[in-house]
Amino acid sequence: MTQRKGEKTTISIQEHMAIDVCPGPIQPIKQISDYFPRYPRGLPPTAPPALSRTGSLRSSAASQQSDGPADQPRADDDPDRAFGAGAAAPPASRRDEEPDVEGYDSDDSTTLGTLDFSLLYDQENNALHCTINKAKGLKPMDHNGLSDPYVKLHLLPGASKANKLRTKTLRNTLNPVWSETLTYYGITDEDMVRKTLRISVCDEDKFRHNEFIGETRIPLKKLKPNQTKNFYNCLEKQLPIDKTDDKSLEERGRIMISLKYSSQKSGLVVGIVRCAHLAAMDANGFSDPYVKTYLKPDENKKSKHKTTVKKKTLNPEFNEEFFYDIKYADLTKKTLEVTVWDYDIGKSNDFIGGVSLGINANGERLKHWFDCLKNKDKKIERWHTLTNELPGSGMND
Repeated sequence: MTQRKGEKTTISIQEHMAIDVCPGPIQPIKQISDYFPRYPRGLPPTAPPALSRTGSLRSSAASQQSDGPADQPRADDDPDRAFGAGAAAPPASRRDEEPDVEGYDSDDSTTLGTLDFSLLYDQENNALHCTINKAKGLKPMDHNGLSDPYVKLHLLPGASKANKLRTKTLRNTLNPVWSETLTYYGITDEDMVRKTLRISVCDEDKFRHNEFIGETRIPLKKLKPNQTKNFYNCLEKQLPIDKTDDKSLEERGRIMISLKYSSQKSGLVVGIVRCAHLAAMDANGFSDPYVKTYLKPDENKKSKHKTTVKKKTLNPEFNEEFFYDIKYADLTKKTLEVTVWDYDIGKSNDFIGGVSLGINANGERLKHWFDCLKNKDKKIERWHTLTNELPGSGMND
Protein backbone atom coordinates (compact mmCIF):
# COMPACT_ATOMS: atom_id res chain seq x y z
CA MET A 1 0.00 0.00 0.00
CA THR A 2 1.54 3.35 -1.04
CA GLN A 3 1.53 6.22 1.42
CA ARG A 4 2.30 9.88 0.85
CA LYS A 5 4.67 11.74 3.07
CA GLY A 6 2.92 13.33 6.04
CA GLU A 7 -0.29 11.39 5.48
CA LYS A 8 -1.78 9.61 8.48
CA THR A 9 -1.83 5.85 8.24
CA THR A 10 -5.36 4.44 7.83
CA ILE A 11 -6.37 0.84 8.41
CA SER A 12 -9.45 -0.68 6.84
CA ILE A 13 -12.03 -2.48 9.03
CA GLN A 14 -11.09 -5.77 7.39
CA GLU A 15 -7.44 -5.30 8.29
CA HIS A 16 -8.38 -4.19 11.79
CA MET A 17 -10.47 -7.34 12.36
CA ALA A 18 -7.55 -9.50 11.18
CA ILE A 19 -5.03 -8.05 13.65
CA ASP A 20 -4.01 -10.22 16.61
CA VAL A 21 -6.25 -13.11 15.73
CA CYS A 22 -5.50 -16.71 14.87
CA PRO A 23 -4.98 -17.35 11.18
CA GLY A 24 -7.95 -18.57 9.20
CA PRO A 25 -11.01 -17.25 7.38
CA ILE A 26 -12.86 -14.38 9.03
CA GLN A 27 -16.10 -15.69 10.56
CA PRO A 28 -19.34 -13.68 11.01
CA ILE A 29 -19.59 -11.73 14.22
CA LYS A 30 -22.04 -13.37 16.62
CA GLN A 31 -25.24 -11.72 17.64
CA ILE A 32 -26.19 -11.17 21.25
CA SER A 33 -29.07 -13.65 20.85
CA ASP A 34 -26.56 -16.44 20.14
CA TYR A 35 -25.50 -16.27 23.79
CA PHE A 36 -29.11 -16.59 25.02
CA PRO A 37 -30.71 -19.49 23.12
CA ARG A 38 -34.41 -20.19 23.54
CA TYR A 39 -35.54 -23.77 23.83
CA PRO A 40 -39.15 -24.99 23.40
CA ARG A 41 -40.86 -25.92 26.64
CA GLY A 42 -40.70 -29.62 27.33
CA LEU A 43 -37.48 -30.09 25.34
CA PRO A 44 -34.27 -30.29 27.42
CA PRO A 45 -31.51 -27.94 26.25
CA THR A 46 -28.91 -29.95 24.39
CA ALA A 47 -25.32 -28.76 24.24
CA PRO A 48 -24.53 -27.75 20.65
CA PRO A 49 -21.24 -28.84 19.12
CA ALA A 50 -18.33 -26.86 20.55
CA LEU A 51 -16.98 -24.13 18.37
CA SER A 52 -13.52 -24.86 17.09
CA ARG A 53 -10.78 -22.57 18.18
CA THR A 54 -9.67 -22.23 14.58
CA GLY A 55 -11.53 -19.38 12.96
CA SER A 56 -12.96 -17.93 16.19
CA LEU A 57 -12.80 -14.22 16.84
CA ARG A 58 -11.85 -14.56 20.48
CA SER A 59 -8.80 -12.47 21.34
CA SER A 60 -5.57 -14.07 22.41
CA ALA A 61 -5.86 -12.34 25.76
CA ALA A 62 -9.17 -14.10 26.49
CA SER A 63 -7.73 -17.43 25.45
CA GLN A 64 -4.87 -17.06 27.92
CA GLN A 65 -7.37 -16.94 30.80
CA SER A 66 -8.39 -20.54 30.17
CA ASP A 67 -6.53 -22.97 32.43
CA GLY A 68 -7.29 -26.03 30.32
CA PRO A 69 -6.15 -26.99 26.84
CA ALA A 70 -7.31 -24.84 23.93
CA ASP A 71 -9.47 -27.56 22.42
CA GLN A 72 -11.20 -28.45 25.73
CA PRO A 73 -12.22 -25.16 27.44
CA ARG A 74 -13.94 -25.26 30.82
CA ALA A 75 -17.60 -24.24 30.99
CA ASP A 76 -16.80 -21.77 33.78
CA ASP A 77 -14.34 -19.79 31.65
CA ASP A 78 -15.94 -20.14 28.24
CA PRO A 79 -19.00 -17.86 27.85
CA ASP A 80 -20.08 -19.80 24.79
CA ARG A 81 -20.39 -23.03 26.74
CA ALA A 82 -21.69 -21.34 29.88
CA PHE A 83 -24.69 -19.90 28.01
CA GLY A 84 -25.21 -22.92 25.78
CA ALA A 85 -24.24 -21.15 22.58
CA GLY A 86 -22.52 -23.10 19.88
CA ALA A 87 -21.97 -22.62 16.21
CA ALA A 88 -23.85 -19.77 14.59
CA ALA A 89 -26.17 -22.18 12.74
CA PRO A 90 -27.17 -25.63 14.16
CA PRO A 91 -27.14 -28.66 11.86
CA ALA A 92 -30.03 -28.75 9.39
CA SER A 93 -31.20 -32.17 10.56
CA ARG A 94 -31.52 -30.99 14.16
CA ARG A 95 -33.38 -27.84 13.10
CA ASP A 96 -35.93 -29.92 11.17
CA GLU A 97 -36.62 -32.14 14.17
CA GLU A 98 -37.32 -29.34 16.63
CA PRO A 99 -40.57 -27.32 16.72
CA ASP A 100 -40.40 -23.76 15.43
CA VAL A 101 -38.50 -21.88 18.11
CA GLU A 102 -40.21 -18.63 17.12
CA GLY A 103 -43.49 -20.22 18.27
CA TYR A 104 -42.23 -20.34 21.85
CA ASP A 105 -41.05 -17.83 24.38
CA SER A 106 -38.70 -18.60 27.22
CA ASP A 107 -40.81 -16.38 29.49
CA ASP A 108 -44.43 -17.08 28.47
CA SER A 109 -45.59 -16.39 32.01
CA THR A 110 -44.57 -12.76 31.66
CA THR A 111 -45.29 -12.12 27.99
CA LEU A 112 -48.81 -13.60 27.86
CA GLY A 113 -50.08 -12.89 31.39
CA THR A 114 -51.73 -14.81 34.22
CA LEU A 115 -55.36 -15.81 34.87
CA ASP A 116 -57.13 -16.07 38.22
CA PHE A 117 -60.20 -18.36 38.26
CA SER A 118 -62.00 -21.03 40.31
CA LEU A 119 -63.94 -24.21 39.47
CA LEU A 120 -66.74 -26.00 41.33
CA TYR A 121 -68.40 -29.30 40.36
CA ASP A 122 -71.96 -29.44 41.74
CA GLN A 123 -72.48 -33.20 41.70
CA GLU A 124 -76.12 -33.12 42.83
CA ASN A 125 -77.20 -30.75 40.04
CA ASN A 126 -74.74 -32.05 37.43
CA ALA A 127 -73.29 -28.56 36.94
CA LEU A 128 -69.77 -27.18 36.54
CA HIS A 129 -69.43 -23.58 37.75
CA CYS A 130 -66.47 -21.66 36.31
CA THR A 131 -65.77 -18.30 37.98
CA ILE A 132 -63.42 -16.08 35.96
CA ASN A 133 -62.00 -13.55 38.41
CA LYS A 134 -59.28 -11.52 36.70
CA ALA A 135 -56.17 -11.53 34.52
CA LYS A 136 -52.89 -9.71 35.04
CA GLY A 137 -50.15 -8.54 32.71
CA LEU A 138 -51.79 -9.59 29.45
CA LYS A 139 -49.88 -9.26 26.21
CA PRO A 140 -50.75 -6.01 24.35
CA MET A 141 -52.52 -6.78 21.07
CA ASP A 142 -53.66 -3.32 19.86
CA HIS A 143 -51.75 -0.35 18.47
CA ASN A 144 -52.36 1.64 21.65
CA GLY A 145 -50.40 -0.90 23.70
CA LEU A 146 -53.54 -2.32 25.31
CA SER A 147 -56.09 -5.07 24.60
CA ASP A 148 -59.86 -5.68 24.64
CA PRO A 149 -59.82 -9.05 26.43
CA TYR A 150 -62.52 -11.64 27.00
CA VAL A 151 -62.44 -15.28 28.16
CA LYS A 152 -64.03 -18.24 26.41
CA LEU A 153 -64.44 -21.80 27.67
CA HIS A 154 -64.52 -25.12 25.82
CA LEU A 155 -64.93 -28.68 27.06
CA LEU A 156 -62.55 -31.09 25.35
CA PRO A 157 -63.09 -33.38 23.66
CA GLY A 158 -66.26 -31.99 22.09
CA ALA A 159 -67.69 -29.79 19.38
CA SER A 160 -66.56 -26.23 20.06
CA LYS A 161 -69.78 -24.41 19.13
CA ALA A 162 -71.93 -26.69 21.22
CA ASN A 163 -70.11 -26.14 24.51
CA LYS A 164 -68.58 -22.68 24.16
CA LEU A 165 -69.16 -20.13 26.92
CA ARG A 166 -67.64 -16.65 27.09
CA THR A 167 -67.40 -13.64 29.35
CA LYS A 168 -68.07 -10.02 28.48
CA THR A 169 -65.37 -7.96 26.77
CA LEU A 170 -63.46 -5.34 28.77
CA ARG A 171 -62.00 -2.45 26.78
CA ASN A 172 -58.46 -1.03 26.82
CA THR A 173 -56.89 -2.95 29.67
CA LEU A 174 -54.10 -5.44 30.34
CA ASN A 175 -55.38 -6.21 33.85
CA PRO A 176 -59.10 -7.00 33.39
CA VAL A 177 -61.41 -7.93 36.26
CA TRP A 178 -64.45 -9.94 35.12
CA SER A 179 -65.82 -11.62 38.28
CA GLU A 180 -68.19 -13.67 36.10
CA THR A 181 -69.48 -17.20 36.71
CA LEU A 182 -70.16 -19.37 33.65
CA THR A 183 -71.98 -22.67 34.17
CA TYR A 184 -72.02 -25.93 32.22
CA TYR A 185 -75.14 -28.03 32.81
CA GLY A 186 -75.50 -31.76 32.22
CA ILE A 187 -72.01 -32.61 33.46
CA THR A 188 -71.82 -36.21 34.66
CA ASP A 189 -69.27 -38.09 36.76
CA GLU A 190 -68.06 -39.71 33.55
CA ASP A 191 -67.38 -36.27 32.07
CA MET A 192 -65.35 -35.34 35.13
CA VAL A 193 -63.07 -38.30 34.49
CA ARG A 194 -62.45 -37.92 30.75
CA LYS A 195 -62.96 -34.25 29.87
CA THR A 196 -60.65 -31.23 30.04
CA LEU A 197 -61.67 -27.58 30.42
CA ARG A 198 -59.88 -25.25 28.01
CA ILE A 199 -59.83 -21.59 29.09
CA SER A 200 -58.70 -19.12 26.42
CA VAL A 201 -58.09 -15.38 26.68
CA CYS A 202 -58.65 -13.45 23.44
CA ASP A 203 -58.56 -9.87 22.20
CA GLU A 204 -61.74 -8.63 20.51
CA ASP A 205 -61.39 -6.60 17.30
CA LYS A 206 -64.33 -4.83 15.66
CA PHE A 207 -63.02 -4.73 12.12
CA ARG A 208 -61.06 -7.98 11.86
CA HIS A 209 -60.77 -11.42 13.40
CA ASN A 210 -60.37 -11.67 17.16
CA GLU A 211 -56.83 -12.45 18.26
CA PHE A 212 -55.71 -15.26 20.55
CA ILE A 213 -53.64 -14.20 23.58
CA GLY A 214 -53.12 -17.36 25.63
CA GLU A 215 -54.79 -20.37 27.21
CA THR A 216 -54.67 -22.84 30.08
CA ARG A 217 -56.20 -26.31 30.39
CA ILE A 218 -57.53 -28.08 33.47
CA PRO A 219 -58.34 -31.84 33.48
CA LEU A 220 -61.66 -32.09 35.33
CA LYS A 221 -60.46 -35.17 37.21
CA LYS A 222 -58.40 -32.78 39.36
CA LEU A 223 -61.61 -31.44 40.91
CA LYS A 224 -63.34 -32.95 43.94
CA PRO A 225 -67.17 -32.93 43.99
CA ASN A 226 -68.75 -29.97 45.77
CA GLN A 227 -65.38 -28.36 46.57
CA THR A 228 -64.25 -25.07 45.05
CA LYS A 229 -60.69 -25.09 43.73
CA ASN A 230 -58.84 -21.86 43.00
CA PHE A 231 -56.29 -21.48 40.19
CA TYR A 232 -53.73 -18.81 39.32
CA ASN A 233 -52.21 -20.04 36.07
CA CYS A 234 -49.77 -18.59 33.59
CA LEU A 235 -51.19 -18.43 30.08
CA GLU A 236 -49.53 -20.54 27.41
CA LYS A 237 -49.31 -20.59 23.64
CA GLN A 238 -52.16 -22.27 21.77
CA LEU A 239 -51.85 -26.05 21.85
CA PRO A 240 -53.14 -28.40 19.13
CA ILE A 241 -56.41 -30.25 19.75
CA ASP A 242 -56.23 -34.00 19.23
CA LYS A 243 -59.43 -35.11 17.49
CA THR A 244 -58.49 -38.77 17.08
CA ASP A 245 -60.07 -39.78 20.38
CA ASP A 246 -62.95 -37.31 20.18
CA LYS A 247 -65.76 -39.74 20.94
CA SER A 248 -68.10 -36.97 22.06
CA LEU A 249 -68.40 -35.79 18.45
CA GLU A 250 -70.78 -38.74 18.01
CA GLU A 251 -73.10 -37.25 20.61
CA ARG A 252 -75.85 -34.87 19.54
CA GLY A 253 -76.25 -33.12 22.86
CA ARG A 254 -77.98 -33.79 26.17
CA ILE A 255 -81.45 -33.30 27.58
CA MET A 256 -82.79 -33.10 31.13
CA ILE A 257 -86.13 -34.91 31.55
CA SER A 258 -88.31 -35.14 34.66
CA LEU A 259 -90.79 -37.98 35.26
CA LYS A 260 -93.55 -38.22 37.87
CA TYR A 261 -96.57 -40.48 38.14
CA SER A 262 -99.38 -38.51 39.79
CA SER A 263 -101.70 -40.74 41.85
CA GLN A 264 -104.15 -37.89 42.28
CA LYS A 265 -104.50 -37.29 38.51
CA SER A 266 -103.87 -40.92 37.51
CA GLY A 267 -101.35 -39.98 34.87
CA LEU A 268 -97.71 -39.50 33.92
CA VAL A 269 -96.22 -36.00 34.04
CA VAL A 270 -93.27 -35.55 31.66
CA GLY A 271 -91.13 -32.45 32.08
CA ILE A 272 -88.74 -31.11 29.46
CA VAL A 273 -86.38 -29.01 31.56
CA ARG A 274 -83.50 -28.02 29.31
CA CYS A 275 -80.95 -29.16 26.72
CA ALA A 276 -77.19 -28.68 26.64
CA HIS A 277 -74.44 -28.84 24.01
CA LEU A 278 -76.84 -29.49 21.12
CA ALA A 279 -75.44 -30.09 17.65
CA ALA A 280 -75.40 -26.97 15.47
CA MET A 281 -77.68 -27.40 12.45
CA ASP A 282 -77.76 -23.89 10.94
CA ALA A 283 -75.14 -22.01 8.94
CA ASN A 284 -74.70 -19.47 11.75
CA GLY A 285 -73.35 -22.21 14.02
CA PHE A 286 -76.52 -22.45 16.14
CA SER A 287 -79.93 -24.16 16.07
CA ASP A 288 -83.55 -23.20 16.71
CA PRO A 289 -84.46 -26.21 18.87
CA TYR A 290 -87.74 -27.59 20.13
CA VAL A 291 -88.69 -30.94 21.70
CA LYS A 292 -91.39 -33.49 20.88
CA THR A 293 -92.57 -36.35 23.11
CA TYR A 294 -94.49 -39.56 22.31
CA LEU A 295 -95.80 -42.30 24.60
CA LYS A 296 -95.80 -45.50 22.53
CA PRO A 297 -97.44 -47.66 21.46
CA ASP A 298 -99.87 -44.91 20.53
CA GLU A 299 -103.00 -46.41 18.97
CA ASN A 300 -104.98 -43.19 18.85
CA LYS A 301 -102.08 -41.00 17.64
CA LYS A 302 -102.81 -38.51 20.41
CA SER A 303 -99.67 -38.78 22.52
CA LYS A 304 -97.62 -36.18 20.66
CA HIS A 305 -96.64 -33.05 22.59
CA LYS A 306 -94.35 -30.24 21.46
CA THR A 307 -92.48 -27.47 23.28
CA THR A 308 -92.00 -23.93 22.07
CA VAL A 309 -89.11 -23.08 19.72
CA LYS A 310 -86.03 -21.43 21.24
CA LYS A 311 -84.19 -19.26 18.73
CA LYS A 312 -80.45 -19.34 18.01
CA THR A 313 -79.19 -21.40 20.93
CA LEU A 314 -77.46 -24.69 21.63
CA ASN A 315 -78.37 -24.66 25.33
CA PRO A 316 -82.13 -23.98 25.45
CA GLU A 317 -84.20 -23.81 28.63
CA PHE A 318 -87.81 -25.02 28.25
CA ASN A 319 -89.25 -25.87 31.70
CA GLU A 320 -92.45 -27.26 30.13
CA GLU A 321 -94.55 -30.21 31.36
CA PHE A 322 -96.93 -32.56 29.51
CA PHE A 323 -99.55 -34.84 31.00
CA TYR A 324 -100.43 -38.37 29.80
CA ASP A 325 -103.64 -39.89 31.11
CA ILE A 326 -102.63 -43.49 31.74
CA LYS A 327 -103.13 -46.17 34.37
CA TYR A 328 -100.16 -46.98 36.56
CA ALA A 329 -100.18 -50.66 35.59
CA ASP A 330 -99.95 -49.77 31.89
CA LEU A 331 -96.66 -47.90 32.27
CA THR A 332 -94.71 -51.16 32.17
CA LYS A 333 -95.91 -51.62 28.58
CA LYS A 334 -95.12 -48.11 27.39
CA THR A 335 -92.05 -46.37 25.98
CA LEU A 336 -91.48 -42.63 26.17
CA GLU A 337 -89.74 -41.29 23.09
CA VAL A 338 -88.24 -37.80 23.19
CA THR A 339 -86.84 -36.12 20.08
CA VAL A 340 -85.12 -32.75 19.59
CA TRP A 341 -85.51 -30.86 16.31
CA ASP A 342 -84.15 -27.73 14.65
CA TYR A 343 -86.93 -25.47 13.33
CA ASP A 344 -86.47 -24.17 9.78
CA ILE A 345 -88.71 -21.82 7.81
CA GLY A 346 -89.66 -22.90 4.31
CA LYS A 347 -88.09 -26.37 4.48
CA SER A 348 -88.29 -29.53 6.53
CA ASN A 349 -87.03 -29.35 10.10
CA ASP A 350 -83.73 -31.03 10.95
CA PHE A 351 -83.51 -33.92 13.40
CA ILE A 352 -80.91 -33.22 16.10
CA GLY A 353 -81.18 -36.26 18.38
CA GLY A 354 -83.42 -38.41 20.51
CA VAL A 355 -83.70 -40.74 23.50
CA SER A 356 -86.21 -43.38 24.61
CA LEU A 357 -87.16 -44.31 28.19
CA GLY A 358 -89.04 -47.44 29.11
CA ILE A 359 -88.92 -51.11 29.99
CA ASN A 360 -86.94 -51.91 26.84
CA ALA A 361 -84.28 -49.26 27.44
CA ASN A 362 -80.98 -49.82 29.20
CA GLY A 363 -78.51 -48.04 31.43
CA GLU A 364 -79.56 -44.69 32.86
CA ARG A 365 -82.67 -44.58 30.66
CA LEU A 366 -83.98 -47.83 32.15
CA LYS A 367 -83.03 -46.79 35.69
CA HIS A 368 -84.85 -43.47 35.28
CA TRP A 369 -88.02 -45.27 34.21
CA PHE A 370 -87.84 -47.74 37.12
CA ASP A 371 -87.22 -44.95 39.63
CA CYS A 372 -90.37 -43.24 38.38
CA LEU A 373 -92.41 -46.42 38.82
CA LYS A 374 -91.04 -47.08 42.30
CA ASN A 375 -91.57 -43.53 43.58
CA LYS A 376 -95.13 -42.39 42.94
CA ASP A 377 -95.84 -38.66 43.25
CA LYS A 378 -92.10 -37.87 43.27
CA LYS A 379 -90.45 -35.93 40.47
CA ILE A 380 -87.29 -37.66 39.22
CA GLU A 381 -84.93 -35.61 37.06
CA ARG A 382 -82.10 -37.09 34.97
CA TRP A 383 -79.74 -36.02 32.20
CA HIS A 384 -79.70 -38.21 29.09
CA THR A 385 -77.43 -38.27 26.05
CA LEU A 386 -79.10 -37.70 22.69
CA THR A 387 -78.22 -40.08 19.86
CA ASN A 388 -78.55 -39.54 16.13
CA GLU A 389 -80.84 -42.59 15.77
CA LEU A 390 -84.04 -43.38 17.61
CA PRO A 391 -85.69 -46.69 16.60
CA GLY A 392 -89.44 -46.60 16.29
CA SER A 393 -89.80 -42.83 15.95
CA GLY A 394 -90.74 -40.95 12.84
CA MET A 395 -87.67 -39.23 11.43
CA ASN A 396 -89.76 -36.76 9.46
CA ASP A 397 -91.28 -33.87 11.34
